[in-house]
Amino acid sequence: MDKIYQKLQTLINLMGFNDFSINTAEESKRLNIFINDVNFVSGQLSQFVSDLEYLIKMIAKKEGVDMVFIDINNHRKEREDLIIKLAKASAKKAVVTKSEIVLPPMNAFERRLVHAELAVNPDIKTESTGEGKERRVVIKPIL
Repeated sequence: MDKIYQKLQTLINLMGFNDFSINTAEESKRLNIFINDVNFVSGQLSQFVSDLEYLIKMIAKKEGVDMVFIDINNHRKEREDLIIKLAKASAKKAVVTKSEIVLPPMNAFERRLVHAELAVNPDIKTESTGEGKERRVVIKPIL
């Protein structure tokens, strides 16, 4: 893990970021990378994170690291919080209206968040439908 830590530290420094941290977990072969940079505007952030994540995952894969988590300016954390709020509100709406609520398309991680958050609610059930980029969560009330 020291080898990949050094490679990533050099890469991120060369990209011009000064305020970042890299946390490694040997036992789970997981990397957590947090970058703080106020110069990013949210429109640029999504594509940049996607590209950076791809590059870092390729480097990590060669070093035997299974999982990589990247968060820039807490963007990912804020997105997770938003998805959880949407899931809870949609679950309430499904119960009150006694009808299915179809959420917008989400990636696998985001869908997993919704399923996990709503799994404890005995009044609803969730399932994923659709294919590829159109895959989404459907929240159904239990009648």
